[in-house]
Amino acid sequence: MTDLHVATAPRHRSGEPWQGGCVTVTLDDIQQAAHRIAGHVRRTPVLEVSPTCVFKLELLQHVGSFKPRGAFNRLLSAREQGALTGSGVVTASGGNAGLAVAYAARELGVPARIFVPESAPAAKIARLRTLDADVVQVGTEYAEAYVAAVEAGEQSGAMLAHAYDQPEVVAGQGTLGLELLEQIEKFDTVLVAVGGGGLIAGIATAVGDRAKVVGVEPVLAPTMRRTLEAGELVDVPVSGVAADSLGARRLGSLAFEAVRKYGVESVLVEEDAIVAARTELWREYRLAVEHGAAVTQAALSSGAYKPAPGERVVSVVCGANTDPATLG
Repeated sequence: MTDLHVATAPRHRSGEPWQGGCVTVTLDDIQQAAHRIAGHVRRTPVLEVSPTCVFKLELLQHVGSFKPRGAFNRLLSAREQGALTGSGVVTASGGNAGLAVAYAARELGVPARIFVPESAPAAKIARLRTLDADVVQVGTEYAEAYVAAVEAGEQSGAMLAHAYDQPEVVAGQGTLGLELLEQIEKFDTVLVAVGGGGLIAGIATAVGDRAKVVGVEPVLAPTMRRTLEAGELVDVPVSGVAADSLGARRLGSLAFEAVRKYGVESVLVEEDAIVAARTELWREYRLAVEHGAAVTQAALSSGAYKPAPGERVVSVVCGANTDPATLG
């Protein structure tokens, strides 16, 4: 099934430890994260849209995306270890991770400084400021904002919360997968949007031994696909309508380990399919989503991912931080 749009990571043989070159996240880590963040995040609902398709409505999470799961786990873990001090936390983000860290920091009573690229949507910038965060716009891409955040943390002593490539962050995102196992009696496949890969790494670790996991990316931001093709972490040019949320130039090392271990499939979707899917989600289901959150629906609606007869698919609808005026 490998063509322009679909590819599959080579799956590591079941039962063998993965011999990767970096720290990995385990199911036990995710279970601990679920216990730690309980009461801080929402258990988001699922919506059965057909006998073979279920939406996981993570756009209803605090601040409109799945990101608070990882943010709270990172900050609460650090607080347990005495690493979360009065200097607070810094992060770099195209928007959603920054919103999550700002929200978690406010709830936990510590300052947050958020570095975002100049291309970040105005709606996300405005929301960040309502969360009492110190917002710094720098550079044109996430990578430039990240460098600035690291430097700021080193100078101030603030803790760095990575947008997607820290064990605590990945474990927190994986709690979404645990919820799926509790909420849905049977499913065969989970479709997940991929940017830096924190969400897919967590979900694959949580459900990868029980179901197929498929990562969906825009053709103009194929970070996971190019990494799988190269067999190593590589930088990828990114652009397009979903670049504000799926615009990481390099897949996280934790995600690279997870997608190879669990044989995650890669699907690419065209720009026009993303735009059409976003419109479809609004018109048919009254779900106001950002373009990055529409890619899983785009994979289904455009045929980039074709479920087998009877295959029950969960589509993770992961972000709502968009301007409703653009929905029509």
